[in-house]
Formats: sequence, C-alpha cells, structure tokens
Amino acid sequence: MPTVAEGRGHQPAPFGAAILANSDAEAVAAWLQEYRASPQTLRSYRREAERLLLWLDSRDMRLCELRRPHLDEFEAFLADPQPHHYWIGPVKPRRNPQWRPFRGPLSPASRRQSLVILQGMVGWLLEAGWLTHNPFRLMRDKRRRLDNSRDTRIERYLERPLWEWLWSWLNRPLADGASDRQVKLWQRRRLVFGFAYLLAPRISEMSEARLSDLALREGRWWWRVVGKGGKYAEIPVPPDMMQLIKSACEHYGPGEAPGYSEGPILRRLDGKTALGANHLYRLIRKAFADAADTMEQQGGDELATARLRQATPHWLRHTALTHQAQAGVELRYLAESARHSRLDTTARYLHTEDEEWHRQQSWHRLPGAGDREPD
Repeated sequence: MPTVAEGRGHQPAPFGAAILANSDAEAVAAWLQEYRASPQTLRSYRREAERLLLWLDSRDMRLCELRRPHLDEFEAFLADPQPHHYWIGPVKPRRNPQWRPFRGPLSPASRRQSLVILQGMVGWLLEAGWLTHNPFRLMRDKRRRLDNSRDTRIERYLERPLWEWLWSWLNRPLADGASDRQVKLWQRRRLVFGFAYLLAPRISEMSEARLSDLALREGRWWWRVVGKGGKYAEIPVPPDMMQLIKSACEHYGPGEAPGYSEGPILRRLDGKTALGANHLYRLIRKAFADAADTMEQQGGDELATARLRQATPHWLRHTALTHQAQAGVELRYLAESARHSRLDTTARYLHTEDEEWHRQQSWHRLPGAGDREPD
C-alpha cells in the first residue's frame, strides 16, 4: 500500500501558488511542516491526511476534485473502511508491506476529529493557492459534525476493578528458573504500566522521558515534561513511581540514577537504548492482548476481556486521570497533570456525579419491587 510520501504522480502547481509543490502529497507535506515543532500533533495530522489521500487515490481523484458529496462518502468510509483486508491491519512499521492506515473502524468522535483536522488542512491549502475551493464550507450541519464538545465524558478507560486485576496480573511472580530476558521483560512491563498510570503521560512523552527530567525539591520528586503543543509542565511524582524507577536503575547499571543520568527512563532490553514510541505502542498492546488471553482462560468476565482487547495505550492516560478524579484530586491539579489548557477538557474525566445520579435514580422503583435491593 502506498504512503502519503509516495502519493500520486507529478502535477503542475496552480498559477500563483505560494508553496513549492508538484503533487498533492508534496502540498500536504508543506502543510505538515507547520507542525514540525510538535511531533505528536504532526503524527496525528499526518495520519488523517494520509487516509484522505489514499482514499482519493483509490478513486483516481486529486484534492482539487474533492466536492461536497465526497465528504459524506469519506465520513462513511471512516466508519467502515472496505475492503477490510486492504485498509485495516495490526500495527506495523510504515514501510512494512503489511502496514495499513486503520486499526479498525473509527468511532463517531474519531470521525469528527478527522474532519476537524482535514478542514484545517484544506483551508490552509486554499490560502496557499494550491486549491480553489473548500468543500467543508458547504456542510450545512458542520457545527454538529465538527464539534467534539458533544462528547461530554471519557469512556475509553479501565474501571478500577479491571485495572486492579491487570496490575495484579502484571505483578504475578515469575516461574522458577526464569531467564534473564524474561526477568527484564517482566520488570519493563511493570515500569511502563506504572509510568502510564501514575503520571498520565502521552506515549510520546513516555518514550522521550529521561532520568535527568526528574528533579528533587525539598524532598519531593517532580517530572519536567514538554508535552503537546510545546507546553512545559512539572508533575508531582508519587513514591510508587520513584520506587519503580529506582528498581529499573539498579538493572541499568552503575551511575544510573534519577535526577542525574541523561539516559532514558524506558529502555530496550540492552539497558541503554530508548524505547521508541512505536515500539512502546506495540509493547502495551501486546500486554493488553496477553492479559485478555489470561482472563479468558480463567473464565473471567467476557465484557472485561473484550475491553482489554479493545484498549490502546492512550486508555492508560484516560484511566490515570479518571482514577485521580475519582480519588478526589481537585480539578485544577488534575488539569495541571493532564496539561490541558481548558478546564472543561479535564472535566470530561469527572464521573463522580454520574455515579451518584445513577445511585439515587435506583431508588425510583416499580410497584412491588421494594422487597429486593436495587442492582
């Protein structure tokens, strides 16, 4: 399958275009360069642009041919990419022949987000003179389609009992005679999931984190991180996280210590090289899949097993923030931990009022049902 870098063949730039490009792929690459200072945003925007270009390529179309009806067709395609074998597949390196642009159909929220990103891209290309029209402007229900605020609650997280089971599974003792490699894999999994749960990082922030990013002030550890949009923050590091890091440093070798060493926090099995974001993504997904297999073999709850199979690394960030909110962490501190610029974004993690509402609603009974406890 081609990538956005390959795209369609040469085409002349429109007269008066303000960018140097000879194809849609090159024009889109020029737009993406505007986000080069924010690697996570760049990856996200590139993914959505690539999906649109590949879809257009499959229809033998160029961006300049995109019309209003095509947007409805593309949105339907995002909800059900077909043929399945051509568009959907497991995580693979981008140059692998088995790479596919989708892991599965996109949810309504993900489809809206895709349209938001592509609307911005088309608008930029219009301003750059590469395109002569913006079909998004003709969407009568654009506000409904492109308004992500309609999703008022975060649902992609592990509820506390399921997280507690997963953490217990991650900490299960190794068999006697376990190899050095098995011990390292066991320790690394615990560190990865502990990091994700205790500090609520994005996956790129995890892969880029270094021991020197940890700072000790007045007996308390802080994690210095530059996150999405280049936003700098200092996050309190709880004792449990410091214990995981110190245990890892014992295996990394002499001179490895939080606050001093320049080495990465998360490493490959050689104990030196940083874990890349793609490697880390695959590691977490495999752990979720292995955990789901174990739960299934043990005859566990089918819904819980299904959620483990569905979970992605970003679910761990949602889980961390949701559990912090449920534990009573104030909204202003939760927003700082999440590095959100708006409190209403953080408020999507607050499920406490929903739970209390549901509890009180259970008092509303049918006649004759008062002799048994509500569920």
